[in-house]
Amino acid sequence: MKIRSRPKHLNLIKVRMPITAIASILHRLSGVFLFLVTPFLLYIFVSSLKSNSGFVLAVEWLDCWLIKLVFLILIWAVMHHLLAGIRYLLLDLDIGLNRSSAKFSATLAIIMALVLSLLIMLWVLL
Repeated sequence: MKIRSRPKHLNLIKVRMPITAIASILHRLSGVFLFLVTPFLLYIFVSSLKSNSGFVLAVEWLDCWLIKLVFLILIWAVMHHLLAGIRYLLLDLDIGLNRSSAKFSATLAIIMALVLSLLIMLWVLL
């Protein structure tokens, strides 16, 4: 019996992951990002409602380019988490379990999340 040697470490940069794995990882990352950014959003919201000076502070915060970038990522995270979540609910209902439809739904979730987030940002900016 021939025993194969197992790798000592796994180089994730060289490994080519399937699109379904990428969609799964992005779903988890978007969920973590949404969880971590929620306290900041609540702080901005509550401070904007407390007083006029809090509202001015919130407007100044939201005018910063870094915060705008965070909101762009936030919109993408919401869209991707929603679409990938619907995909996983369909998979739980045994819809789209074969390889080709799973690849298609993962690709569709990633692309539609990007397209919808860009459309929302364009709608907000105009």
